[in-house]
Amino acid sequence: MPTAYINGQVIDGRGKAYQGYVIVDGDKIAEVGAGHPATLSANVERKDLTGRSILPGLIDCHVHLRSDGPADPRAQQAGDTDAIALLRSARNARRTLECGVTTIRDCGSRGGIDFALRAAAQQGLCQTPRLVLSGLIICMTGGHGWQLSIEADGPDAVRRAARSQIKAGADNVKLIASGGILSPGSEIGAPQLTVEEMRAAAEEAHAAGKICCAHAHGSTAIKNAVKAGVDSVEHGYLLDDEGIELMLERGTYLVATSAAVRNVVKHGTGAGVRPDVVRKAQSAIDQHIASFKRAHQAGVKLAMGTDTGVPYTQHGNNLDEVVYLVEMGLSPIQALTAATFDAAKLLKMDGQIGSLEAGKLADFVVVDGDPLADIAMLQDKSRILTVAVGGQIMVERQAVKR
Repeated sequence: MPTAYINGQVIDGRGKAYQGYVIVDGDKIAEVGAGHPATLSANVERKDLTGRSILPGLIDCHVHLRSDGPADPRAQQAGDTDAIALLRSARNARRTLECGVTTIRDCGSRGGIDFALRAAAQQGLCQTPRLVLSGLIICMTGGHGWQLSIEADGPDAVRRAARSQIKAGADNVKLIASGGILSPGSEIGAPQLTVEEMRAAAEEAHAAGKICCAHAHGSTAIKNAVKAGVDSVEHGYLLDDEGIELMLERGTYLVATSAAVRNVVKHGTGAGVRPDVVRKAQSAIDQHIASFKRAHQAGVKLAMGTDTGVPYTQHGNNLDEVVYLVEMGLSPIQALTAATFDAAKLLKMDGQIGSLEAGKLADFVVVDGDPLADIAMLQDKSRILTVAVGGQIMVERQAVKR
């Protein structure tokens, strides 16, 4: 039976908001418009959204489902069998749905856990957001994140590694361009994979119709990744003006994962985070915020991503990142666009999801109130009333009287 969501604020994902309606029929959006639909047949179910907003399902372009976000994710991952990691991933996928995120890009797993989770969801064994998967990360020998990676040295070896993950089912090829905050003995500014190595992987991804991203903190590593042709730079905490210009020239997206560095600094060693991790995060956070603001003002393409799974960045709190985007200079509607249509464009899924438009898949969220007036309301899961993926209601909550 078709359902008409009427009398609410429509936030369409493409920068517009108005009082209007959305009609869903099966797994697709049938009609969207301002005001009230001209006619509604008797067989259309009506949902009154007075005082509420309807927006596209939100998209998180950087998560790690197999990690809960404890103080030391590396220790958790090392202790998990593949069976435990799969169950943990399924639970974290459900937590992600609960907060209104309907599509995620998992940026690195191992043991085929992410692919097994997708197969389980397709068989109806569990409910997950739409999954854009990376399989194993590709890093240099001993590089950041080697525990979840294929270690490869030289363009030919990196090309072979990229092909192996695409063969396994990857939608995204994840590369390590620099050191990382969580890796002992690794400095975040140090370049790792070379331009030539990353270019080989990016070429393979694009030839197969997939996308490619690079973990890159340091300014040189960021520029190396952009020159190599990646679709997005992940983190980019030490981005400089030359890197901004290069990203503008190449059309590269920035997935800033501000939550990740903020949560390490906020919780610190007193909450069990390793001292070296805290030191590196503290050294980067101010430059991250300043460089992000410059990148936004310059017009660099932005897509929302959290790095959920790193210390104290936990599944179900994904929309903290939208609040941080506003704190760093985006308007609420710009932040929501980065988390919907622009994120869908990065994932090459904007023909299917990311905006409320007739003919697109019915991925949508109904929230109690107006996030354009109070973006922080999205951090309160009791305000996330309905979450649908392809027209299937995954979450349904009763509004709390306020």
